[in-house]
Amino acid sequence: MAYGSNLHAARLACYLRGGRPDGGAQTQPGCRDPRPPRRAVATALPGSLYFAGHSLTWGGGSAFYDPTLSGEVPCRAYLVTVGQFSDIAAQEMRRSPGTDLDLTPVLTTGRTELGPGRYETLLYVGESDGHPILTFTAPQGAAGAELNAPTPPYLRTLAAGLAESHGWGPWRAAGYLATRPGAAGHWTPRTVAAVLG
Repeated sequence: MAYGSNLHAARLACYLRGGRPDGGAQTQPGCRDPRPPRRAVATALPGSLYFAGHSLTWGGGSAFYDPTLSGEVPCRAYLVTVGQFSDIAAQEMRRSPGTDLDLTPVLTTGRTELGPGRYETLLYVGESDGHPILTFTAPQGAAGAELNAPTPPYLRTLAAGLAESHGWGPWRAAGYLATRPGAAGHWTPRTVAAVLG
C-alpha cells in the first residue's frame, strides 16, 4: 500500500526499474524484477500523513503514515510480488535491494520493526482479493517524530500522485498537504497551491 510520493506511478517506477524521480536528487537502483505492478487501486487508510526527518532525494521532510491519528490517508494499493515489495522497501530503508523479506512476523502480528530507521516498520493493514496489504512507515508516530516541512519538488510529486490516483485538483491537494503535521505552520494551502502552479 503506497502513500505519499509513491501514489505517483512514475515515482514508483524509479523503485521498480531504477532511475531518478523528476525533481529528485537520488537515483534508485531498482528491483530485481522491474515489471510494473499487475494492478493499482485507489483506496484510503485510517490515520494521518505527517512529514518528518530529512529526505536525501527531496531535501526537507519525508511523508510517513501514523495509523493512530484521526483522519484518512489517500493511498494506492499496488499488486506486486514479494520480491518487488522487499526491494522497494529496501530502497526506502536506504539499503541495497536483493533479499526477500520474511513477512511471516508482520502477517502474524500486524506490525514488525526491522530496525529503528525510516520506513523500517512494516504494517499489515488488510486484504484485497486474497492478497495481504502491507505498507511501511517509521517506528514512531507523528508525536515522537522530528517534524520537518516538505520541499516544493516533493509537494509537486505528492500532488501529481493525488491527481493521478484519486483525481484531486491542485486546490484540494494543497489544502490536504498544507495541513499535515510537519507541513502545517510552514506551508499554507495558498502557498502550496502556488508551488503546484
